[in-house]
Parts: sequence; structure tokens; C-alpha cells
Amino acid sequence: MRTSTRTLTRRGMLRLGAGAAAAVGVAGCGTGSHPASDGSHRADGSGKPSPSGSETAPAKPIGDGSTSYTGKQPHQPDAPVPLEPGETPPQFVVFSWDGAGEVGNGLFPRFLDLAKEHGAHMTFFLSGLYLLPESKKRLYDPPNNPRGASDIGYLTDAHIKDTLAGVRRAWLDGHEIGTHFNGHFCGGSGTVGNWTPAQWRSEIDQAKSFVKEWRTNTGWTDLPSLPFDYDKELVGGRTPCLLGQDNLLPTARELGWRYDASSPGGRQVWPVKKDGIWDLPLQQIPFPGHSFEVLSMDYNILANQSVNSTKAPAHNYPGWREQATNAYISGFKRAYETNRAPFFIGNHFEEWNGGIYMDAVENVLRHIAREKEKSGQDIRLVSFRQFTDWLDVQKPEVLAALRTVEVGQRPAGGWGAFLKDAATGSATPSGNAA
Repeated sequence: MRTSTRTLTRRGMLRLGAGAAAAVGVAGCGTGSHPASDGSHRADGSGKPSPSGSETAPAKPIGDGSTSYTGKQPHQPDAPVPLEPGETPPQFVVFSWDGAGEVGNGLFPRFLDLAKEHGAHMTFFLSGLYLLPESKKRLYDPPNNPRGASDIGYLTDAHIKDTLAGVRRAWLDGHEIGTHFNGHFCGGSGTVGNWTPAQWRSEIDQAKSFVKEWRTNTGWTDLPSLPFDYDKELVGGRTPCLLGQDNLLPTARELGWRYDASSPGGRQVWPVKKDGIWDLPLQQIPFPGHSFEVLSMDYNILANQSVNSTKAPAHNYPGWREQATNAYISGFKRAYETNRAPFFIGNHFEEWNGGIYMDAVENVLRHIAREKEKSGQDIRLVSFRQFTDWLDVQKPEVLAALRTVEVGQRPAGGWGAFLKDAATGSATPSGNAA
């Protein structure tokens, strides 16, 4: 398998080194239907289906009432248990969303409805700025950038209200609310890739404050509180353009975060901890029609189809939609039929190239849900937090054994014998090619 040498120049792109097999590594952008104020950037579970979670306990306001304590989150899967000796590991699939802002294109409720239909849980990495009115932008003091600057646009008041409604419903439906931080700085001297641990702490504190104080910052008193304590809810995030993880992790560890989803170019293998935190990267997956692989995110597929353009000629869309769909399905199938490594998909609420990537994600989720119906609980559509819950109760020797099964391999002798040996610490670190 070769690595493509194609590189792109779009600001905010991440160029991978020769060891990565993605043609282009791009973290993409947040919801960007509104231009940045400085003009610098524009980016044109398992479980039963869950109702909208209206049965939560009476809200106890926190702070100014922007957030509230409503008790245990509804619609969570049963408490995870360790794998039994000889038991085949489940196939975990995590659909995640960067930015998680609703800007009038209906994508937030579309995918909440889809998840509800299929009993799926997801992770929404909320950009804190999406709850801050542009009139209050000077409240944001980004590291190494001018006060109020952002490489994603501030939302209109109407779209902030829509985003609040989406985030509220998402949590009540059982989904996770993580963070995509704030200003999405991916280039120049102010890039997040150069931030220190202390600067990451400032960025996180501000992102949390915009969520916890939206009522003060907007002056709105007629909207319901968000039904969670964000200090407790927030246990992981994904950095802009997958940059800056090394300096983020010390701060994340101090804050008690449990995982980080910012690594680029991960292989489809079982994860490890990095600096005490689960490292859950976007992954390299097969890219139909090519010898190289692509990162498992909508913008990375776009970048390999239409380079810099989010509005390429429409005659390309049917073929590209099918290619994107088949790339995700190939990644899922490879994991499910071989080493059962968790499969992570990253997305943005964007209508790039006619919305074909949103269609592809829906097609793939429906495909996986059909496979789940055949297998019972063998396939689990979960959030990153729920997957981390499962990891944390497994025996270390079992997880260590799972990591020895390479991409596209099955354990030697089958799962039964392999994990029975793993439970006693005697599993053979090898696999058979699928």
C-alpha cells in the first residue's frame, strides 16, 4: 500500500508524514455557513430507539441557569461488563460531529432523527463559539490571536437558538456533548498546533464558559436550560484540524478527561492510552479505486475527490457519493470481519458538494444498523464516552491481546481460544489474514 504524495494548500489542512497512508489528512472546519468576523476563513449503543428524553428529573439550575442538573442521563446502554473468556468482542462504531452547530440546513435534527430511528448514540463536539453572539465576540480571547478573532464564523442569534435546541435534545436522547474548542485556528503563527498546555487550558475554560453562560451572554430568559452539568459532561474532545494533541494532553489529564479524538491517521487496531488518556484517532480506511487509504472523515474524502472545492461540478456527485459510502462501509467491514477494532467516523454539518457526504453517512449508518439487526448486540453504535466506559472495565491483559491482532487479521485459532488464553495471559500475539 503506497502513500499518496498529493498535497493541498487549503488553510486548515493537515499534511501527513510519509508514515501515514491517507492521501490527505484534513481535520476539516466547523460549521461555516457564516463568514469569520475577520474575513480569514469560510467553509462554504447499542440500545433501543430513544424518545427525546422528556422524563428527566426537575432541573436544578447551575450558575446563571444556562445549564442545569437533571439527574442521570437518559437512554444509556446497560453498564458495561468485562469480556468473558472466549467471548468475541463487540464491534463498536462511533459517529462523531465536529462543531455541532445548526445553521438552518436541518442537518442537526436530521441526524438526531436518524440516530433515534436506529437506537444509535453519537458524540457531538460542540464549538463553544456557537453559543456566543457575535456582538459579544470580544469576550473570546484566543491564544496567539486577536481578541474576538475566529477562523469559523459566529452564528446568528436564530442559529444559536437552533443549536441550543439541538444540543439539548442530543443529550436527552443519550448522546455525548464533547468539545471542538472555539476559534478553529489551523494556520499561521496562531495555529493551535503551537499552543502550550497553559494556552489549551485557557481555550478549554473559555469553551466551557460559553456553554455555561450562554444565558448571560445572550440575555435570553425564555429558553430552557441545557440539561447537564458541563463540568461533569465534558470528558473528551477533538482539536481543530487534528493539531496540537501533544500539548493538549497534559491539560486534558489535569481536567480529568478520559479520551482524546485528535490523532490523525490511526490504523484500524485496538486503542492505547497516551499520557493516561485513551487515544481514539480518526482512522485510515480503504478508498475505493485507489491504492492509498483515506482518513475516516467527510472532509478528508472531499479533499481527495475535489481538492479545494466544496462546490465542484455536480456531474461528479453521484459517483463521489457512492465512493464515500463504500469507503466507510469498507472500513466497517474490514474491522467487523477481522480484528473487531472500533470504527470511528468524523463529520461536519455541511452540505459540501451538494450534501453528498451527509447522504453517505446516512447510507452507512443505515447499512450498519441492518447488520446490527442481524447480529443483536454484536454491533454497538455508541458515543466515544460510552466506548470509553467499556474499555475501562476490561482486563488489561485482554485489551493487550486485542492489540496484537493487526489490521485485516483474525486471531489465530479463532476468537474463542484466543480470548480464553488472553484471560490467563497466554494469548499468542499473532493473527491470520482474512
